[in-house]
Amino acid sequence: MAQTPVAVPAAEPTPGSELPALGSFEAVPTGFYTDTTVCIGCKACEVACKEWNGLPATNGGLNTLSGDSYDNTRRLDGEHWRHVKFIEQFSEDRSQGRWLMMSDVCKHCVQAGCLEVCPTGAIMRTEFDTVVIQADICNGCRYCIAACPFGVIEINPVNNTAMKCTLCYDRMQNGLVPACAKACPTSSIQFGPIAELKERAKLRVDQLNKQARDTGKPEQAYLYGADETMLGGLNSFYLLEDQPEVYGLPRDPKLPSRNQPATGALAAVGAVALGALGVVGLRKRRMDDFAAEARDAAANREATIIEPETPGPEEERRG
Repeated sequence: MAQTPVAVPAAEPTPGSELPALGSFEAVPTGFYTDTTVCIGCKACEVACKEWNGLPATNGGLNTLSGDSYDNTRRLDGEHWRHVKFIEQFSEDRSQGRWLMMSDVCKHCVQAGCLEVCPTGAIMRTEFDTVVIQADICNGCRYCIAACPFGVIEINPVNNTAMKCTLCYDRMQNGLVPACAKACPTSSIQFGPIAELKERAKLRVDQLNKQARDTGKPEQAYLYGADETMLGGLNSFYLLEDQPEVYGLPRDPKLPSRNQPATGALAAVGAVALGALGVVGLRKRRMDDFAAEARDAAANREATIIEPETPGPEEERRG
């Protein structure tokens, strides 16, 4: 019985073959499947992303080391659209342990919070079901930054607009694989139609968990964001071997609208409480005013009362 391959490379033209025709990709949901178990932390994806998109190589002008393992990119933001995470899991004496590595990127959510809150229409959904910010329409309001549950979006200091991964929309329109997937040497980042990627990812999960069973180890491999329960599905989903929080991913990301009922209820309760406090405060002020007026009136009455004169000696003799 043939074994499932460790990783299936994304479709790429071989040397000497013809390049895909312009616009040759079918307009179907397309994205990334990232197999973190074969990521080697080489950062080729980060470099390729910056080169293709003309992003600066420095971290906001900071050339200092972060001190966090080999992660000097630190985070996703307006200048870093790919971020390779290094998670070290070692015992205190470092005799046992493992490395977890993951190339993180925008999730291109099927139900995207950033798109939902954008007031200018700068964020659009493409024919490939990916999410792109149009910098020439963005007004830099930052609503999308607050709405993204993954902390992907930030302001690019060069043009002061929100920016993030476009899934190389310009390359896809011309039949080219995104720069990061093309540069990945281990096929940790795989590109293609989401339906095909999900099937490929499920085979890989089954393979890893079978290997774990055969060696008496716990089955830890699973897919993050590959089903519709998470924001309708992520068009950039992951194969993980630990809890989402270990990779810096939220366990149950929510859309801004999902929090509106609770927020609205809290706002209503707050408004009622403030109204009640206002009524009590107004009533107390009126009572204090009435009391002050009563005290003033009493003082005025006392001042206007004429006291009887004390009789003198002559009046006493006459009496």
